[in-house]
Amino acid sequence: MITGLDHVQLAAPSGAENVLRAFYTGVLGMTEIPKPPALAARGGCWFQAGPAQLHLGVETGFRPARKAHPGLRVTGIDAYAARLEAHGTPVTWNDDLPGHRRFHCADPVGNRLEFLEPDGPARP
Repeated sequence: MITGLDHVQLAAPSGAENVLRAFYTGVLGMTEIPKPPALAARGGCWFQAGPAQLHLGVETGFRPARKAHPGLRVTGIDAYAARLEAHGTPVTWNDDLPGHRRFHCADPVGNRLEFLEPDGPARP
């Protein structure tokens, strides 16, 4: 039985860790968490906000996915979008999901990210 989602992993090119750290910690406000030593040797970096973990792993021949993405729940979505834009990250709003406000953006290596906030009371 599945009891929850532990993490989402995105790919990244070799050597992009510093720019990813600046974005995920400095812009998104996540906390970097240490990788186990055996995995740290492979490169990449891991981040966490509340129970949500996002892992970025180095992939040879990296190409960002055009459709696949994590959906990250936020509060204060307008302020969050403004924060991203103030840091030079354009956002694209989309109102196709009933009951939510949401937008997409790309991280510094081109990974697609979705940010959403439910309208009214939070949904499970």
